[in-house]
Amino acid sequence: MSRPWTADLGNGTYRNPVLNSDWSDPDVVRVGDDYYLTASSFGRVPGLPLLHSRDLVNWSLIGHALARLEPAADFAVPRHDCGVWAPSLRHHAGRFWIFWGDPDHGIQQINAEDIRGPWSAPHLVKAGKGLIDACPLWDEETGEAFLVHAWAKSRSGIKNRLTGHRMSPDGRELLDEGKTLVDADTIPGWFTLEGPKLYRHDGYFWIFAPAGGVETGWQGAFRSREFFGPYEEKVVLAQGGTDVNGPHQGAWVETAQGPSSPSSHWFLHFQSRGAYGRVVHLQPMSWPADGDGWPVIGDGGEPVAVHTKPEAPEQPVEAPASGDDFPGGRYGRQWQWTAAPRPGWTVEHAGDGLRLSCVRTAYAHDLRVLPNVLVQRLPAEEFGIEVDLTLNSREPGAKAGLAVLGDAFSWIGLEAGDDGTARLVHRYAESVAEHERDAAHARAAPEGRVRLSIEVTTGARCRFFADTGDGFRPSGQVFAATPWRWVGSLLGLFATAPAGTGPAGTAAFTAFRTSG
Repeated sequence: MSRPWTADLGNGTYRNPVLNSDWSDPDVVRVGDDYYLTASSFGRVPGLPLLHSRDLVNWSLIGHALARLEPAADFAVPRHDCGVWAPSLRHHAGRFWIFWGDPDHGIQQINAEDIRGPWSAPHLVKAGKGLIDACPLWDEETGEAFLVHAWAKSRSGIKNRLTGHRMSPDGRELLDEGKTLVDADTIPGWFTLEGPKLYRHDGYFWIFAPAGGVETGWQGAFRSREFFGPYEEKVVLAQGGTDVNGPHQGAWVETAQGPSSPSSHWFLHFQSRGAYGRVVHLQPMSWPADGDGWPVIGDGGEPVAVHTKPEAPEQPVEAPASGDDFPGGRYGRQWQWTAAPRPGWTVEHAGDGLRLSCVRTAYAHDLRVLPNVLVQRLPAEEFGIEVDLTLNSREPGAKAGLAVLGDAFSWIGLEAGDDGTARLVHRYAESVAEHERDAAHARAAPEGRVRLSIEVTTGARCRFFADTGDGFRPSGQVFAATPWRWVGSLLGLFATAPAGTGPAGTAAFTAFRTSG
């Protein structure tokens, strides 16, 4: 399976982004010689992706921590901008812990002895609206536990504020009503303070938190001798003269080499890149002995484009997989559903290739509201996709295809006509449209088979192609992929049929390929 982007340059250096896909709001923890990363997954299922690395540059996707979102009824339909926001990943007392804020329900927690699970069921630590970006801290010196979180104004009417609590050591309950740790309305020029990560270092409580907005903000650091403050602040990473807009919200991690190594501290953060989502950068970080006690991130506080890799044994060049042969009829870890999956959406079989049931629905005209779309992130800035599709249905209106899905969408695939004969169709919908329309004239698809392709170029401009037996031919106009509010555009596979009763057939997808 091809991987169209790798950060490892093969000469002891790396280029940013180290993860060139929408791994939004990353957090990282090191356990021994292994690094683990999780990220926001919003309403997609499964949630809370888990990535692994031995050098912070080469990453693989090893699974997900959240099999289903709760409450289940809320996520039976797509909720693209809800669900899991800005999780924190920690290791304490021999267990992995993930805390996150669901803006509509509150702060939740799961834990596991092994990163690959099984993970505990979600536990609601603090109920409420607008509670987001939760991060715990177990103080190894005192045995106390703490938690900090931010606020979503859209749900609570509060923003630009960080609230702190004492927490029970088992991570299951908060021990007080909470106190404002940082009110950024009192700091000139600071707005949209969010995404806090809580640490202990050199006798201080440290909160790393971004401000200034996703697209154009900066990374702040706050420190205090006491958890409840008062805190002083400093901007420790900003765009400066680089082309990395809004470099903020992420994780500080120390390598296994420890403080004696000159390159033992690193900071991972995201950059918002429109339809591509929030890609992840790796910055060198230091605590200068002759400084003022504040960390220095990147090149004097500005992001680096290329840098020497962290000190670690040589690792194979790797990035999360995007292509898929669907061995044994199963889809790979890179795929998620747009809502909680239901029995019967996939059809089990012994061979390779994915079989999707043509799910009956009255909303097949709008992919954005369908729960049965199997999606993955755009894997790079420029890439190509190919997949074979066979429509095994003569139900008029049954259809299946390959989509680029966001606030606007476009897809190409097969649809059964009034006589049950398959035809190639290409459709799209603008962000303000409630119903898809033709992007190109339909044409015959002999035997209900087609090879589909999308070429994506800079700016997430998508050109669609199809081969019905006479070679690839372009279809329709170039489509500019668009994100949702907080989520990058997605690649999708789907199969639907008009509302009704009884089985409506299946669609087979084989040899899903991506190339750089």
